[in-house]
Amino acid sequence: MSTIGSLIFCTDCGNLLDSIASAQRLLICAQCGASYPSKDFENLTVTTKSAETAFPSSLRQKRSVVKTTLRRDEQNEEGATIKEKCPQCGKDEMQYYSLQLRSADEGATIFYSCIDCGYKFSTNN
Repeated sequence: MSTIGSLIFCTDCGNLLDSIASAQRLLICAQCGASYPSKDFENLTVTTKSAETAFPSSLRQKRSVVKTTLRRDEQNEEGATIKEKCPQCGKDEMQYYSLQLRSADEGATIFYSCIDCGYKFSTNN
């Protein structure tokens, strides 16, 4: 017997075994006839994990225009630097981070901070 996720396979032929019925004492492979005690599967716990590379994306492979940095202000929030013009001093780069402050079906709030003059503002996405 071999298990992958919640699926149970026959170790003799690799056939997918039928699900366990409550009154059934044996799982019998319909292909080769091998049998397995159903009590072996009563307390079966299924745990699944996926690796970061499990879902490749062409976007991840492209170079990002956003550079991640650690903000050094009083909130110590993680931020990123982006090409955005500061409305106060005209500098071409600002730091930003986003927070989900409203309900989940609404956009996040984006907080901007100027690298040069420290001017801060926010927008709702």
